[in-house]
Amino acid sequence: MAPQKVVIMGAGVIGLTIAHTLVSDSLSDYDITIVSREMPEDLDSQGWAGPWAGANWSPMAMGGEDPRIKQWETQTYKKFWDMIPAHPELLKVTPARAFSLIENDFADEWYKGLPRDFRILSREEVPAPYKAGIAYTTLTVTPLRYLPFLKSQLDSRGVKFVRKRLRSIEDVADLAGRTGIVVNALGLGAKSLLGVQDTKMYPIRGQTILVQAPQCTEFLMDMTTYADDGALYIMPRPGADGTVLLGGTFQPNNWDTSHNEQTAQEIFARCAKVEPKLLDKEHVRILSHNVGLRPAREGGPRVEVEIIPVPLIGDLVSRFEDKPVEKSALRVVHAYGFGAAGYQESWGAAEEAANLVKSITVLDGNRSKL
Repeated sequence: MAPQKVVIMGAGVIGLTIAHTLVSDSLSDYDITIVSREMPEDLDSQGWAGPWAGANWSPMAMGGEDPRIKQWETQTYKKFWDMIPAHPELLKVTPARAFSLIENDFADEWYKGLPRDFRILSREEVPAPYKAGIAYTTLTVTPLRYLPFLKSQLDSRGVKFVRKRLRSIEDVADLAGRTGIVVNALGLGAKSLLGVQDTKMYPIRGQTILVQAPQCTEFLMDMTTYADDGALYIMPRPGADGTVLLGGTFQPNNWDTSHNEQTAQEIFARCAKVEPKLLDKEHVRILSHNVGLRPAREGGPRVEVEIIPVPLIGDLVSRFEDKPVEKSALRVVHAYGFGAAGYQESWGAAEEAANLVKSITVLDGNRSKL
């Protein structure tokens, strides 16, 4: 039997991880092509969120509201730990403390039994003006190393990469053919892709500062303001160079990718209040200012199957190529809209998306036997 064709739109952490999950399935055979405008080597491009992410595992409140997110975050946390023995250079294990401006006994938090070394901080361990806090062991990856690593793994497994700007779902119809499966992992691109045009997608602007501060070895976060414009997080990065990411902002529906100096000053001041070591000018050096757009979605991430007839029909449907599109129905697995949690939900979400791909393959196999 010929390998199952799979065309993945998007080469961010979600698209790459889905491809990795599929090629790692010893019971299936896939012919995978990843199509994207940006590739993992495009680490200076602001056209995608991947290079600019904090890429740290910190439990999201939505995990207590959505069982899917709880599952994705649980699976990803465990997968990151599993990767350390073979790839210690990719991940940094860091002690973490997260503080709350409101009283909280954390009795009902969904993640209590998940992170290693989890405990509730005593009053003496909580700095003013905070009222409560937790400690645990966290993991962080550096996108600038992690994305190229995933691509190199896929290259070695025969996955093909095609650089192309995708304007319409029709742009991958020829690659997929009549029996292929399309995976939509375009992030914010799902908002404008003809045939999908998900109006629930919106950007969340994030601004950060990358510093060299080897004396800062602890992950610190304000849990209360994490989803506010005045977010505070300090993330030591993997590697021996002592880099630390300072954040940040959380600005919904803000498409501005330019640097804001006042915002940068506010970010640094907030972080320095929690981590005074940042004020040591002799040993702290600012390396870069960064802005990225998180691909968020009203109602949460979309991971599901949709059948999309092509060619698309409508008076305003543009044709970007002269050749006609063969009439068919594209089987599309959507996997986008993860907002600030793309990395920390990546392996769990990828497994769910891969299972949807497999379910279509099984259905095709059953039909062929009839």
